[in-house]
Amino acid sequence: MYEACFNNKFTNALVFYIFLLLLLLVSPFLFFWELIHTVRSCFRCSENMSGKVVLITGASSGLGELMAYEYAKRGAYLAIIAIKEPESRLEQVADRARELGSPDVLYMFADVSKVDECRMFVDNTIKHFGHLDHLVCNAGIGPIYSIRHEVTKFVPVMDINFWGSVYPTHFAIPHLMKTKGKIIVNASSAGVLHPPKGGFYNASKAALISFYESLRFEVSPTITITILTLGFIQTNLITAEYSTKGFGVRLRKDVKDVLPTMGAEPCTKAIVDGVCKGATSITEPRFMKALFLIKFLFPQLHSFYFNVGVPSKNRRLKRDE
Repeated sequence: MYEACFNNKFTNALVFYIFLLLLLLVSPFLFFWELIHTVRSCFRCSENMSGKVVLITGASSGLGELMAYEYAKRGAYLAIIAIKEPESRLEQVADRARELGSPDVLYMFADVSKVDECRMFVDNTIKHFGHLDHLVCNAGIGPIYSIRHEVTKFVPVMDINFWGSVYPTHFAIPHLMKTKGKIIVNASSAGVLHPPKGGFYNASKAALISFYESLRFEVSPTITITILTLGFIQTNLITAEYSTKGFGVRLRKDVKDVLPTMGAEPCTKAIVDGVCKGATSITEPRFMKALFLIKFLFPQLHSFYFNVGVPSKNRRLKRDE
């Protein structure tokens, strides 16, 4: 019946613009709907984390470390995971979490890109605490891609960022089903906006969003999935020093010196507050949501502000290895 509309180039475009116009007409109502939902969430009861067990990957620094501290303040038991490196601070993070109020902290060194090690730390968490309430898939790396680099060097990006979340999720689901628990996955706004030089990092985060949005239908409402789509947060991941430690393009300046960023501590508090109130998606800073809308409805404008906001001069702040 409608096939003719979509086979013709003009009518196909016309249908799109009619739908877009209708969306703009109802947008005031959608705006107030979103506003009411936001206000109601402020008064929603927060989950009592006292005695709950939280497993966090990538917990030796950055958001993972700060989330461990935030959960510790709420009285949660913690299992924290990080890869074993000479400069790892995981043991110090465990000690600090105990000081902040966590009754017990189990720390383990593991490589989340290896399926057997993910099975190991999930099993050890259950053996130690007896149950699991929150799984925080936070481990990730963020090398900057350039076509001048050997493409095979970027294989670990997908292994760590994507499979490093999927593996522990797979082994944790049976335990989270028993406690009606939560899965929190750090997927990044880069998976939606595809900023320049993101390359494989953007792709790995987009894959996370797609996987966990699909997984919702299988585990909901027993397990709540919270997808984090964060902008630039002031962690080591966006510093010039971080870019010199691995592969990929090296930064000459910290990202915060070039683009607007959000402090890590207020971001972490907003994340844990939202998770404990049952949020299924969290975007910080909040203005990033407007950029998502522009990306899908006005792609030309999306390209324009990236060209203006990240001009060629700033794109050349980087130099090849």
